[in-house]
Amino acid sequence: MKVVFMGTPDFSVPVLEALAAAHDVVCVYSQPPRPAGRGKKDRSSPVQARAEALGIPVRHPVSLKGAEAQADFAALGADVAVVVAYGLILPQAVLDAPRHGCLNIHASLLPRWRGAAPIHRAIMAGDAETGVCIMQMEAGLDTGPVLLREATVIGPEETTGALHDRLSTMGARLILEALSRLSDLRPEPQPDAGVTYAAKIDKAEARVDWSAPAVEVDRLIRGLSPFPGAWCEVAGERVKLLASRLVEGQGAPGQVLGGLRIACGTGAVEITLAQREGKRAMAPEDFLRGFTLPETIG
Repeated sequence: MKVVFMGTPDFSVPVLEALAAAHDVVCVYSQPPRPAGRGKKDRSSPVQARAEALGIPVRHPVSLKGAEAQADFAALGADVAVVVAYGLILPQAVLDAPRHGCLNIHASLLPRWRGAAPIHRAIMAGDAETGVCIMQMEAGLDTGPVLLREATVIGPEETTGALHDRLSTMGARLILEALSRLSDLRPEPQPDAGVTYAAKIDKAEARVDWSAPAVEVDRLIRGLSPFPGAWCEVAGERVKLLASRLVEGQGAPGQVLGGLRIACGTGAVEITLAQREGKRAMAPEDFLRGFTLPETIG
């Protein structure tokens, strides 16, 4: 099939690679290069970098609302557009241009967690499972009918980073299946019941409140890892907490119970991966080498 691919971050790259191996990807749309790094030089998105390495033309319009941009898109004559974390709203003229419309790979079990941060929110909410949906796009935010869905259990110590990679691979496999069965699939409208929205992560959410129950602290740490990273203050230093698990223990909120076991409002968590400012992420034994924790952390 003639495919237009639209995506931007790392999550989208395995999908692009799978499509390029199986179909004719005639063009890739991605967000424009943005300043990044210490020098703030423009850096191409992961999708643009991979597309260029594969020899696929890349476009990065700042908007698709104009008649010229829409005409350029329609002129590609695509059978289908595949959209994965692209970052621009698609006007109706773009949604209608490909012969089979635009298909979105969404990392949740719709209608739960429509929106920007479904992986983070699923872990932070303590969901037992999540998954991937292949959705026929329409004008609403992740409201379109679902063509295929597949669920997966969220591990008790799984972070957003680990789940992100699993769902990306799942999405690549599922979109190939959807394209191979497109004429046989029947779109399933999303039910009105069970709709939730995965709001974009705000960095203000990232500071750990040790007075919360341990189960909530653990979900926050895992849900915000690796980005933006939950954090706390240790002896005046900001420390990122990147992995954790629930453990036995009780004490005042923030009390160090030994090693990197920290008391919460109820119960305790053990930090299994932490990062000091300017340092690499470390396991507890490396983190504590030459660094004495106070009796309580904030």
